[in-house]
Amino acid sequence: MVNRLLLCTDMDRTIIPNGRQTEHPDARPQFAKLCSIPQVKLVYVTGRSLALVKQAISEYDLPEPEYIISDVGTIIYEKKKSKWQKMQAWQELIAKDWQGKSHDQLEKALNTIVELELQEAHKQNDFKLSYYISMDADHKSILAKVETRLAKLGANVSLIHSLDEPEQIVLLDILPRNATKKHAVEFLQKQLGYKTREIVFAGDSGNDLQVLGSSIPSILVANAEADIKAKAIELADKNGHPEAIYLAKENFALGGNYTAGVLQGVIYFAPEIGEKIKIPWS
Repeated sequence: MVNRLLLCTDMDRTIIPNGRQTEHPDARPQFAKLCSIPQVKLVYVTGRSLALVKQAISEYDLPEPEYIISDVGTIIYEKKKSKWQKMQAWQELIAKDWQGKSHDQLEKALNTIVELELQEAHKQNDFKLSYYISMDADHKSILAKVETRLAKLGANVSLIHSLDEPEQIVLLDILPRNATKKHAVEFLQKQLGYKTREIVFAGDSGNDLQVLGSSIPSILVANAEADIKAKAIELADKNGHPEAIYLAKENFALGGNYTAGVLQGVIYFAPEIGEKIKIPWS
């Protein structure tokens, strides 16, 4: 039985309906209703910066979270005295992985890999080095080059690549080894004292795969790309946690896309919480 829930969800194309598929008009209001339940603590886990998270909350009328894991896991924000503040303990922890190397040093080591196009300045931070890669490029070869050069530099990194569906371009985020979305969720879980069964994560893309394939109960919304669904199932099986992933289905009153898929997964993993919003299955 789950009596409280740490609901950790990606934003773009998970609770923000900015993919190709349609959204049921009642889905977001019902999601807001779910998040207003006292037993639910909402966390946004996103590649967006804090400024872009705030923009999305306003633009899409999303509920205000209690915590924000931003920039693909490299920053955790908590609200203190009505202001969002970084959790310094997280910043200090992930800094160890770059072995004292700076963002500029990592960028310099990669500047002759011509297939990498540096993302805009507002998409970078001290522990996030981000690039664009063409859809047609040899991604496996490029990632191998990046890994080799950064290993020579002595930095311990995670390479997270995902598809920007609207722009049809691949995103590459270079992070400290222990600064992924999964590591950030686990850090917050420990800080707040939640058991794994009291967490539900929702996502749709490549930078969510580490969480989707872990022991953390996770939802893959129905609008996710077919290759992400296949990779998530494969990863969950490989890691011995096939029961921890739920693929949202269309035979739900609100469908399975975006927030409807999140609601569906909450009802599946935490029925005691889900029943409070009283949405019929079909």
